[in-house]
Amino acid sequence: MHNFEKLLFWQKSIELAKEIYIICVDLPKDEKFGLISQIKRSVVSIPSNIAEGAGRNSDREFYHFLGIANASSFELQTQLILTRELNLLNTDKVNSLISNLNEIQKMIYSFKSNLKK
Repeated sequence: MHNFEKLLFWQKSIELAKEIYIICVDLPKDEKFGLISQIKRSVVSIPSNIAEGAGRNSDREFYHFLGIANASSFELQTQLILTRELNLLNTDKVNSLISNLNEIQKMIYSFKSNLKK
């Protein structure tokens, strides 16, 4: 079992989730049950799956949940790109969020590689 709260990529994913929740206020109200809901589910899934995997009984299970967390990160990236393409959010802010997300993706990938050894 791993202490997920000490994992830097979990900490960064919590920070990202907070940022995403803040920017969702700026999205159009008519997206409340569409894009906003999907973005929030995706961003919450990242640290949630990291934590769930860390609490499992084996590194193999943890590896699996890290894969789910990473998949959610790519889902979120796609949704952020869509908000940028539709001019729903400030381009610089979206690019900054995607940059932070890419860093988390790399950290998860690296941790998964070390976990598999």
